[in-house]
Amino acid sequence: MEAAAEVARLAGDVANQFFQRALDLETKGDGSPVTAADRAAETAAREWLSRRFSGDRIVGEEFGENAESSNRTWFVDPIDGTRTFVRGVPLWGTLIGVAVDGSVVAGAAYFPALGEMLHAGIGAGCWWNGTRARVSTIAALEDAAVVTTDDQFRAAPDRLERWRELARRASISRTWGDCYGYLLVATGRAEVMTDGRLAGWDAAPFFPAITEAGGVLTDWDGRPTPFGGSAIATNAALATTVRDILVSPTR
Repeated sequence: MEAAAEVARLAGDVANQFFQRALDLETKGDGSPVTAADRAAETAAREWLSRRFSGDRIVGEEFGENAESSNRTWFVDPIDGTRTFVRGVPLWGTLIGVAVDGSVVAGAAYFPALGEMLHAGIGAGCWWNGTRARVSTIAALEDAAVVTTDDQFRAAPDRLERWRELARRASISRTWGDCYGYLLVATGRAEVMTDGRLAGWDAAPFFPAITEAGGVLTDWDGRPTPFGGSAIATNAALATTVRDILVSPTR
């Protein structure tokens, strides 16, 4: 857990050197954006991990997998929210997840432009800037804040109407979510964060964080995993209500 936080801070500080500066935006094969900041931050994280955890497997958004086959895997997302980053909005983060034998055991999310660090380990709690983090206790959807990254759900159009129903019934709904939305749930400032589609390196750091903060993280099929290609993070009090709306009734 502490190592995840350390490398997240290191890589995030590298990315932050590029923040609110002119950058060339490139488009990857999957249509997602990438900049020199993403690559520099991931390079710093990989170098740090290779020195301190030689032989461990590393899976990163920008450079893929290394050649190692260890039972321990580090997931690296150097800038989660690159579109947010290049527009000068500070709600982006650097994410690190650690899995052993396929199960995520620790993770960290660092938000350099905001000065916020969230890190957690299974059985070790969830910590926000050195203080124990807890989800909220709000139990009525009409009192809840719900967050997503993009309420047009272009990447998962089949889930748009279910999101709209959730947002309609909630007290407030907001976007610009990216990784910051999961931080909000873990620290009790929002009750729901969801993405219709995302990668393992996006969700892995938040599985221990949401769980240890007293919440629930599943995919859109209701499975308790960060590797389902989607995510729904909630406090415990609204876990069933939210999933009754978002999870497909055929599942």
